[in-house]
Amino acid sequence: MKNTSTIQSVIAGIFLLVTEGAVHAGLPLNNVEGVGGVAFNPLAYTAGTPFEKTEKSEGTSSIKDVVNKPQFGIWRIRLNDVNADWTTQSVATTFFDRVELSYGNETIAQSGADNIHKNNIGVKGLLVKENQGDTQWVPAVAVGAIYKDTNYAVSGDVDDQGYDYYVVATKLIPQLPLPVLLSGGVRSTDARSTGVYGFGTKRDLIGFGNVDVVLPGNVAIGFEYQQGAQVTGWENDDYYDIHAAWLANKNLTLVAAYVDTGAATGNSKVGLGDGFVLSAHYAF
Repeated sequence: MKNTSTIQSVIAGIFLLVTEGAVHAGLPLNNVEGVGGVAFNPLAYTAGTPFEKTEKSEGTSSIKDVVNKPQFGIWRIRLNDVNADWTTQSVATTFFDRVELSYGNETIAQSGADNIHKNNIGVKGLLVKENQGDTQWVPAVAVGAIYKDTNYAVSGDVDDQGYDYYVVATKLIPQLPLPVLLSGGVRSTDARSTGVYGFGTKRDLIGFGNVDVVLPGNVAIGFEYQQGAQVTGWENDDYYDIHAAWLANKNLTLVAAYVDTGAATGNSKVGLGDGFVLSAHYAF
């Protein structure tokens, strides 16, 4: 386990945002589990960029009318409090402008212990498109599910696989002096530390939310929060992060953030400490 500098820790993220009517690549990002979102949380927006229509393709149909271009995400996390390196890679895309499919792979390397590997397969359905019906106030609304499995050695009433289910609403407000993106939802989960340490038999319903502000110069800053779930003898601590994203170009978004996942010791709730993270996201 490398004891690399503080510029790498748990999760964070941000959207490449928008000026009114024009979405930049990277919105949403692939979150740590691969789902179109920020760092911890999903957004109602779906991943991937639609193929551009050409004059020759007008009136014809092809696979490009069914599936979006994919997007990829990498997270590099350093958790100094528990001496762990956390890396993730993911891919996501959307079919028929409504159904997002994603895959994320996570590796947690901790000094003196075997590496933990976690897989995530996500599906998200966009129920309501943002500003549907030519309105300016209707948020995007989506529902989703994530199948997860871990190779962590579980026992007793703890399983090595589980599911999360969620509903989320997301709205960009461009009428303010600076565009603001608001998002919030609820998630049903049975995961211990997002599922890295297994899944309990008792589920919990938790809340999550995001707020981001788009600044001049292709920069966005924001705050993210996820409530800690209580599952079968394991009480997760709350997670939050403060993040910044630079929209380097229409394809590439770079992210830096400070994150706090709760105290790693001396706490009745399970946390993995705090630190910083770097992330990169590429959308074709």
